[in-house]
Amino acid sequence: MRKKFFSRFPDGSSRNWQDWRWQLRRRATSLPALTRILETPPRGGKPLERLISRYPMAVTPYYLSLLNPDDENDPLSVQCVPDFRELSFSAGLTDDPLGEDLSMPVPNLIQRYPDRVLAIVTHRCATYCRHCNRKRFWRVPEAGSLKSRLAPMVRFVSETPRVREVILSGGDPLMFDDASLEMILSSFASIPHVEVLRIGSRAPVVLPMRITGNLCRILKRHRPLWFNTQFNHPAEITPDAARACNRIQEAGIPVSNQSVLLQGVNDSPEVMQSLLNGLQKISVRPYYLFHCEPARGCGHFRTDIRKGLKLMEKLRQRCSGLALPQYVADLPGQEGKVPLWPLSRPIQNALRKHQDFFDNFEELD
Repeated sequence: MRKKFFSRFPDGSSRNWQDWRWQLRRRATSLPALTRILETPPRGGKPLERLISRYPMAVTPYYLSLLNPDDENDPLSVQCVPDFRELSFSAGLTDDPLGEDLSMPVPNLIQRYPDRVLAIVTHRCATYCRHCNRKRFWRVPEAGSLKSRLAPMVRFVSETPRVREVILSGGDPLMFDDASLEMILSSFASIPHVEVLRIGSRAPVVLPMRITGNLCRILKRHRPLWFNTQFNHPAEITPDAARACNRIQEAGIPVSNQSVLLQGVNDSPEVMQSLLNGLQKISVRPYYLFHCEPARGCGHFRTDIRKGLKLMEKLRQRCSGLALPQYVADLPGQEGKVPLWPLSRPIQNALRKHQDFFDNFEELD
């Protein structure tokens, strides 16, 4: 935390700073709030309000404290501060590039693989990442109570014996309080044929104080449970974030990382190498490096596939095998996650069917 950053808030104190609920209440959700907290106006000024009305903004005080507002290309600011390119670079892109809405046997439950499902338990996040492939949900109100939304998902899983793994996602499941999260986990864990639970959350990165002792005790009760998070830049690996990951690990739960390859954030070998080595240092496994999907509002983050392949080749030469993620593209429908590197002939054939999924796609050697 930048020295006394909490003093920029009327009720700021070192004690409140460590309270995850306070962090959520004090998020920057408007341009005036962002300007006041950062003590400098964001690029674009008032006209950005039109963009925010379409793609809302929310950034925790903690994550704001990591930004460098004097650097217009700050890789953390790029991930959380609205940018006009979210509108101007949306031509030809879709809100749902993976066809998730067509893969829901019941509302909010995605099944793209026979033996596992992904439950969108909430649309809310502590910080809205501007590169999110589900930003179509940000303005969609959640219908009914958590129990009423959860019931059809639990019923479908209980009636589908081939489902052995349930992934809690969103949004961010850790936006719920401990009691609600316990209820969600217990509902799926009580189904006899569900063998594994998984949580996808960016809380360790943008809200590390959410990883409390009580939360970890709840997670521990539901092992085998796997925890996936998303560090995209080495500046996000702070002492607070490292402690949050360590707490989860001490509860006996593996922590893996799923980065997204983002133009201007982590698409250089030097930055990515620093990120991967930093993750290895805090015992977080670099699991996937996703090629940024062609979601509407995310076009300016996308890199050429060739750049990603060259990046992986350089990382292979520089990084330990333990720090090397699998570079993949998540393709629509039943294709699923396709490894892009090393590029084999069968993979080329699979990619050729989805040429429109990649920028500047040409026949690859």
